Amino acid sequence: MITVGILTVSDSCAQGRRQDAGGPAIREILLTAGYVIGDERIVPDDRDVIARELSRLADEGSHDLVFTTGGTGLGPRDVTPEATAAVCDRLVPGLGELMRAEGLKKTRNAVLSRSLAGIRGPTLVINLPGSPKAVRECLEAILDLLPHAVEMMRGGGH
Repeated sequence: MITVGILTVSDSCAQGRRQDAGGPAIREILLTAGYVIGDERIVPDDRDVIARELSRLADEGSHDLVFTTGGTGLGPRDVTPEATAAVCDRLVPGLGELMRAEGLKKTRNAVLSRSLAGIRGPTLVINLPGSPKAVRECLEAILDLLPHAVEMMRGGGH
């Protein structure tokens, strides 16, 4: 069983001015794939707040994976990758590279995503874009790799 936390990063969603669409897209895809959904949170585009929440989700030890959605673009308040890098012990660059490479097959704008992935303690943190369409495309690109990644993080072989 793989347990997942979901962190939506959006000023407007955190303020209740817009409905979260990225988080529910992640939940739907992962439930269909047999994952267990743990905590789901919404935070504003604030580096310190994002870092604190990612640390909490990873450090409590109940999430194998934590997905973020939002804050991966080029906007002045898009700081999710920086917050993720700040709290992770090791980065896993291949996941972001694969998501961008697969996204490039559909739109040239995929190269503008700054999504990354990293490990904090027992948890793999993966940044996804904010749009539900991009969430689906990115998860489709990496979903088959996640069980093996979790197994390796649990001490299993390569």
